Amino acid sequence: MEDFKSVKNELQNIIEGKSGSRESNPIQAAKAYLRNHTQSSGENKGSKPDRPEEEGALKQYARENGLFIEKSGLGVFITSGAEQKIFYKENDTTLFKIADAIFYRTWEDYLNNLLLHNYFFTDTAYTLVGFLEDEDRFYAVVKQQFVLLTEKTDLDSIKRYLLANGFTHKKNNDYYHPYLGVILEDLHDENVLTSDGVLFFIDTVFYLTEAFYTSK
Repeated sequence: MEDFKSVKNELQNIIEGKSGSRESNPIQAAKAYLRNHTQSSGENKGSKPDRPEEEGALKQYARENGLFIEKSGLGVFITSGAEQKIFYKENDTTLFKIADAIFYRTWEDYLNNLLLHNYFFTDTAYTLVGFLEDEDRFYAVVKQQFVLLTEKTDLDSIKRYLLANGFTHKKNNDYYHPYLGVILEDLHDENVLTSDGVLFFIDTVFYLTEAFYTSK
């Protein structure tokens, strides 16, 4: 339990922008701008900004920092899911992914998801490289290490791994960490790859609950 307390404290610091990895710094910078340029943002406030307000702030952030990216520069489109589209450049060891945060109520929630992923799964950490607009939709652009799939992922192995790390199984491919107050969903065998017997979590859907912000 004491270990989980330390983890929770570290995660709270990361979400608040007080600590973080090299990969997470650009995410925290975008989140800080978002919080400072919307009327009602922040985990401890009564309401959150609507998505048009958030997108307006992020577009301004991208303009001010030269972070608007051309889709043509991402490489060849290879596949897409409900949450993002994936691009690959020949001979590159990373993939580019664009996401419109469809699974999240706010863009801040999406950025929190990236920060949580980077803490738990450093081997496949996301780096926020910019933003783009395509067909009247706004996307975040992230970069992630390419993982070579060598075998089909056993869903029971994902379950065993997460249970051993304090998560409880909710239903289907969804989990919850009761001490941390963190939800982790959509862990099917296309979002968790197996390479040479090792699990790599490449696409995760994290949510923070109110319990995350309480001290234990």
